[in-house]
Amino acid sequence: MSNIGPLSGIRVLEFTQIIAGPLSCQLLADLGADVVKIEPLQGEPWRLAQQFIPQESKTYQALNRGKRSLAIDLRHPDAKAIIYRLIVDIDVVVINYRPDVPSKLGIDYEELRKIKPDIIYADNTAFGREGPWADRPGYDIVVQAASGLMAGLEKIDDKGHPTVGGAVADYTTGYSIALGVCAALFFRQQTGQGQKIETSLLINALNIQGQSMELPAADSVERTALLQDLADRKKNGIDYAQFMKNHQRVRQIYYRAYVTKDGAIAIGALSTSLRAKVRLALNIEHNRDDPDYDAKKPKQIKIDQNITELVESMIRENTSDHWEKVFEKVGVPVSSVHWVQELTDHPQIQANKYIIDLEHDLSGPQRMAAPPWKMSVSSLDPATASPPLGRDTDDILKTNGFSESEIEILKQKNIIS
Repeated sequence: MSNIGPLSGIRVLEFTQIIAGPLSCQLLADLGADVVKIEPLQGEPWRLAQQFIPQESKTYQALNRGKRSLAIDLRHPDAKAIIYRLIVDIDVVVINYRPDVPSKLGIDYEELRKIKPDIIYADNTAFGREGPWADRPGYDIVVQAASGLMAGLEKIDDKGHPTVGGAVADYTTGYSIALGVCAALFFRQQTGQGQKIETSLLINALNIQGQSMELPAADSVERTALLQDLADRKKNGIDYAQFMKNHQRVRQIYYRAYVTKDGAIAIGALSTSLRAKVRLALNIEHNRDDPDYDAKKPKQIKIDQNITELVESMIRENTSDHWEKVFEKVGVPVSSVHWVQELTDHPQIQANKYIIDLEHDLSGPQRMAAPPWKMSVSSLDPATASPPLGRDTDDILKTNGFSESEIEILKQKNIIS
């Protein structure tokens, strides 16, 4: 294997915070890019969330390995000149500030490409640059609500409030940004042209909803009925929790999680043959794969409810280990429900080298999930943990032609730290 990463030599200037932007740049760093993270003098918000030592949090450290940190007050009038000097040697800018911020700071695409015409500029917003929501700020939970993800989960808490799971819009957007940057770098290599890439939490949240979007005409009847029910809900003041209960899909037995005697398991059987194996493992009969099966018929709904209750009670009577062996024996995809904290030393994780060990400058040894790829030639071996705030400020500026006296003056003016 080569010790050169596939993006070795690519220089990235990162103006991002929280999850999507930092994750995308961590992935680029994993691929060998030199990523300089621009942070405010006090640190980005995720660095300061639930600190376990001053200016360090687990959430920040999980999303910023392999980077260098430059702490600078971008609001200071003299900060723009510093960024412009850096841009000359930068290949990629990644930014996820509020929609109005880049132009106010003078770091929007139009300004930066005047300095570096072939710059690749990845711009991520919550809702996209156009339309009535364009200027709205937004976090993952807000976009999940706006995009249909939250309603589609059909989850409510014990008081009837809609709930959200993980930050799926943020994390999928992080991968989307990294993919867009790699594509733009390949295009530039072919043509010499840089470009602006736009994505948003909203478009990525829509993309991962798949079949829930309006597809062929077969969906029109169901969609029309749902829209009418939504209008009636508003007109009649129907409680959100009651509405969700009325529209909740029947829990089928083939693709779901179950409570066991000592925990929980999940099975996935999406084909006719796999569903037959589930019935074989449980020694039950069910007409799910009969030609005339229709899950919406009242009679069928009752049948499905009865079989679901039967299977739930059966699985609850024995352990997760027992049921894993039962389903594995007949070839049904199955797993116990794990906590990620259980997996660090799991044989499957260790066999695939899915954990890496790093040393943080301040907090010491840490273990992280490895880069999400393996390559037979290129190196993917992150060497450094996330940087302490401003650790690399002096080195970055010196490398870009700033003298020690210039750097000292910038510190005295409280522009950098």
